[in-house]
Amino acid sequence: MKKKPGFKISHATIWISSLVLGLLSSVPQLASHQFNAAEAIVNAAITASFAVVMWYFNIYMLNRQTDKPRTQRISYSRLISSLGVGLVVMLALAYIQQLILSHINFGPTMLMVEVRGILINLVFYMFLHLLQQNYENQQVNIELEQIKNDNLSAQYELLKQQVNPHFLFNSLNTLKAMVDSGDEAAGDFIIKLSNFYRFTLESRKLDLIHVHEEMEILNAYLYLQKARFDDGFTFNSTISNKTLQSLMPPFTLQLLVENCIKHNVVSLAKPLHIRIYEEEGVLVVENQVQLKSGENIESLGVGLNNIDLRYHHLLQKHIGIVQNDQLFQIKLPLIYEYHHH
Repeated sequence: MKKKPGFKISHATIWISSLVLGLLSSVPQLASHQFNAAEAIVNAAITASFAVVMWYFNIYMLNRQTDKPRTQRISYSRLISSLGVGLVVMLALAYIQQLILSHINFGPTMLMVEVRGILINLVFYMFLHLLQQNYENQQVNIELEQIKNDNLSAQYELLKQQVNPHFLFNSLNTLKAMVDSGDEAAGDFIIKLSNFYRFTLESRKLDLIHVHEEMEILNAYLYLQKARFDDGFTFNSTISNKTLQSLMPPFTLQLLVENCIKHNVVSLAKPLHIRIYEEEGVLVVENQVQLKSGENIESLGVGLNNIDLRYHHLLQKHIGIVQNDQLFQIKLPLIYEYHHH
């Protein structure tokens, strides 16, 4: 899984704010009648050092990736960890301060710096928590916008594929040849062509349809192609009743079979064999590879992006592609009713 980048704060912001806190911590000493420059400088340096350490520690801790999904609520375990580390750091810095300014009573100084450290740490943690939530909300909005754009692109590509002018042109040419030759099947051809485009109009706005409905679209398409290619290809389907009641994006099988016919040699001398069957929870569309002149096996995947994008959008899964010199297979995840909301 790709690691998401965390939110960032510029180093200048961290160091400048730490120096400002250090100076502010020395304000009471500046206003004192018994002002001691050395004590003020050491106190400011200790506070600024603590601030720098806790800035970087809290940023690291809040950006750390975990398996648990993040929520908008404060993580008290992280807050306690931050406060605990802060106490240890401030204790170490207070000890250094005591070594430098040995004339100061360590007890009251210790209490003062620890309270100050807790307050500074709480402010840092709450500020970073709010910044993190704002950053993650922005990332979610960006991802939702990207999904929306991907879905619109998929629908646009689907529409272009469904209303394929070349397929319509070829079908009308076939119909003309059947009419000119007095073929009695011309009437059935017109009905099938009408049914196919009726399916197109009815299904293009749907995200999912039942597999048995998709098979009706495919059978209408295959009838039209049989009239054109005769016995130049064979088609065999073995799908159980349970799978016929499952769901898939409309025109998935039709587009896959169309790809088979478009990229491979279809002839009486060398028939193209197309199969659809089930295998371990997926629906497989398979054909033997007999590419047309000028085609290459890598180019077959280009037209599959649309189908893969729709499956990923609807199910968060990708289609499987298995190819070699003999066979080309597309494996479609099965979608059942309880997946469809």
